[in-house]
Amino acid sequence: MRGCPPAAVLVLCGLCWAANAEIFTSIGQMTDLIYTEKELVQSLKEYIRAEESKLAAVKSWAKKLDVLTRASTSDPEGFLAHPVNAYKLMKRLNTEWSELESLVLQDPSDGFISNISAHRQYFPDEEDEKGAAKALMRLQDTYQLDSESFAKGNLHAGVRYNAELTVDDCFDMGKTAYNEVDYYHSVLWMQQALKQMDAGEEAVVSKADVLDYLSYSVYQMGDLPRAIELTRRLVAIDPGHQRAGGNLRYFEKLLSAELTEKDQSQQEPMSEQPITLGTYKRPRDYLPERETYEALCRGEGVKMTIKRQSRMFCRYQDRNRNPRLLLKPMLEEDEWDSPHIVRYLNALSDEEIEKIKELAKPRLARATVRDPKTGVLTVANYRVSKSAWLEGEEDPVIDRVNQRIEDVTGLSVATAELLQVANYGVGGQYEPHFDFSRKDEPDAFKSLGTGNRVATFLNYMSDVEAGGATVFPDFGAAIWPRKGTAVFWYNLFRSGEGDYRTRHAACPVLVGSKWVSNKWIHERGQEFRRPCGPSEVD
Repeated sequence: MRGCPPAAVLVLCGLCWAANAEIFTSIGQMTDLIYTEKELVQSLKEYIRAEESKLAAVKSWAKKLDVLTRASTSDPEGFLAHPVNAYKLMKRLNTEWSELESLVLQDPSDGFISNISAHRQYFPDEEDEKGAAKALMRLQDTYQLDSESFAKGNLHAGVRYNAELTVDDCFDMGKTAYNEVDYYHSVLWMQQALKQMDAGEEAVVSKADVLDYLSYSVYQMGDLPRAIELTRRLVAIDPGHQRAGGNLRYFEKLLSAELTEKDQSQQEPMSEQPITLGTYKRPRDYLPERETYEALCRGEGVKMTIKRQSRMFCRYQDRNRNPRLLLKPMLEEDEWDSPHIVRYLNALSDEEIEKIKELAKPRLARATVRDPKTGVLTVANYRVSKSAWLEGEEDPVIDRVNQRIEDVTGLSVATAELLQVANYGVGGQYEPHFDFSRKDEPDAFKSLGTGNRVATFLNYMSDVEAGGATVFPDFGAAIWPRKGTAVFWYNLFRSGEGDYRTRHAACPVLVGSKWVSNKWIHERGQEFRRPCGPSEVD
């Protein structure tokens, strides 16, 4: 009887006591056993119902995840290319699998527990879930997507994806923003949770909790009339709410003071329009060119005029009859005139791309940036990707790619940095930055002893369904990833001075998986290949 729950154990103990007291000798006493047995059966039924309920919940989970994992494992990278799928993976493994574990632990299943325990070390943690949520908000801002579009899977060009956010997902998004003191996004996502709730969608979270977070976030955005209206709705739902009554009196007092100051007797009627992206202004942040940068990511504000386009050409590049390019010259296209940016077609074959990815995957680690004040490499929220560095000696493919870069650019790669391979995750990006070191950070590449980064060679190793462009905010260029192609530009003028126009960014990936490889070419070794000059011209 080891499987009996506590209630059943108590009844059995009573039954044992009665037996030991020779109850069988008396029918009168034995009739008591009828009721004892009835209670035992009832307890057993409750135990069975609890087990069946638990098993049904586990079966439902297994069925849902079986369908999901069949879809996800058939094309893992394509599945995770959708940011909602990536976020929900973080959430499932950080939160929901733990809930399932607790459910199973009610009656321990050794096989399941040992299995989940063995894999737990590889699960994403709370920071991963938070990071994925913030990535969705970043995509929302950059591509001007309202919360409803995200929740319904409508991300771009009218295409609807089979990935939706529930009320609880939206609430968790809003709560993440709230805990980060980001009331702007908290409002957007709590409003979406409330909207889906009002439409009849069931949820674990209560409407009172949603209204609690939403009303205070709206207050923090400076909208007192709406905060009061939402708080009144909260009080109507939950009159005994511990904060709602106090908040309501406080908000009404503030509004009364505002009206008195404006010499108004009453507030104008509150807008009935739902809260959307344009209802409140997004707070400004540390990036001065934020609006220009994000517009370019959306394909807006690109300054490729008809006149400039007329100066763009394509050509076969053999780099002064380089023997390796004579039989198979590289097709070179102009992407921009000044600074001169070119794109090389067929820079990498599919086989080379797959080999590079195969070599890089086991080594991928969070990409770092150099702190301009300390010179120390560190992670930063404005660079969201993982990268690995590959040496030419470890595989003929890497050696061949390095040689090809040298041949087509005419620059020596003997002093260049190793080939850096980067893969961008959910909402992956690298905000506007310079590849070269500026005058205020003269020691950035001192340890290399090869001078500054004179040029950048960027291989695109995947197509990106939406987002992920390389943009140059200073002169309004946007270069879109095309698998197998590469772009090249100089970071320094011939005088050795940095070309500040080359400040560029990798836009957040909206849909897709972006793989690139970079080769940063340094000054040393280029003395006779790109002679210096006194003027700052390309």
